[in-house]
Amino acid sequence: MKIVYCGDLTVLFRHIAFLKTVFLYSITAFGGPQGHLAMMMKTFVHRRKDVTEQELMDYSAFCQMLPGASSTQTLTLIGYKRGGVVLAMITLIIWTLPACCLMALFSFFPMRSTAMFRFIGPMTIGFLAFAAQQAFKISIHNTITRVILLISATATFLLFEWPWIIPILLVMGGFVTNLSDRRIPQVEVLPKKIKWGNIWLFAIIFILAGAGSELARKNNWPNRRPLNLFENTYRFGSLVFGGGNVLMPMTYEQFVARPESQKLIARNPNVIKMSRQDFYSGWGMVRAIPGPVFSIASYIGGIAMKDKGTGLQLLGCFIGTTGIFLPSALLVLFFFPIWHNLKKYALVYRALEGINAVVVGIMVAAALYMMKDFQTARWGDIALNLVVIAVTWALLNYSRLPSPVIVLLWLALGWGFILF
Repeated sequence: MKIVYCGDLTVLFRHIAFLKTVFLYSITAFGGPQGHLAMMMKTFVHRRKDVTEQELMDYSAFCQMLPGASSTQTLTLIGYKRGGVVLAMITLIIWTLPACCLMALFSFFPMRSTAMFRFIGPMTIGFLAFAAQQAFKISIHNTITRVILLISATATFLLFEWPWIIPILLVMGGFVTNLSDRRIPQVEVLPKKIKWGNIWLFAIIFILAGAGSELARKNNWPNRRPLNLFENTYRFGSLVFGGGNVLMPMTYEQFVARPESQKLIARNPNVIKMSRQDFYSGWGMVRAIPGPVFSIASYIGGIAMKDKGTGLQLLGCFIGTTGIFLPSALLVLFFFPIWHNLKKYALVYRALEGINAVVVGIMVAAALYMMKDFQTARWGDIALNLVVIAVTWALLNYSRLPSPVIVLLWLALGWGFILF
């Protein structure tokens, strides 16, 4: 595959038509990663012929192996193939900007307090249950993956408020499935020179963000919240395998569940937190708009800084957006040039087998943990919430209704509750 590098920004004028197509795609791409891939096939393969069908499927498979926003990384690679690193980054910005702007704008409105979002919480759990079912079919196929699923679901449910449980489980899952090489044996791999620039930058930012956030907490810096917010979102973008369906429980754990821990509050009284209604409203709306699901970080950043004034709230939206998408860009642009050599390593595939099983366990545990919110409700409300979960799952499983339509239906029913 020939890669064209942009040594001069004037070269980009040759790609105006491509960038215009990316923008039109960004405001019409509903349905999450699966829907995004189908639209990419129609737009960039069949209509524009920017890549071949085989190339697109290869890009998609490769991005599924990386943490971060897989559909965003896939589109970034299409830009990379057409015009190198510069065009790849511009493609990334154009693709993410509309959704991030909408979610940032939504963080400024007090709609979360209305009954319109009455059904968004259980609906979100229904989406998560459906995603867990689909992931189970793909990732759980032998005894070791079933055991990993059971252990990871149990550990996540019991230790949901402990911040390191998810990354530890991901590492352990990859380690366990590498204890045996009988299922996926290693073949001889020829050495290849690797350019380490992007991965070093990724690692340095990760370490500095974590160290700076902890230093700010220990020394009680008065204006530390933006630093804490960047560390949180950068960590999510660096560790999330499985896209938005895994990002959802991680953000719930970080911003809703953990801040309720009295032990944590005593140690860090200024922890970033969201109300359950804020959380469910944001996740409901991000599924009703086109673009990447990871744009939820723009909303989270705005909510996190909402009490600091308009200027700092806008800064929070920008920090959330940058933090969540930067790791995806750095990782995909580092690993892709060595992808054809890297994919020969059986260790990578064996690790992914365990990691994917852990991801399914996390989704199962998150759905069960979020259902604990119903405990304080009346029995009639509990039954109604369970019906919403079941109907959402059934619509996703048995109907052809797009995700945005399902979200809008529940919003309309919530609005009906206000009127009647």
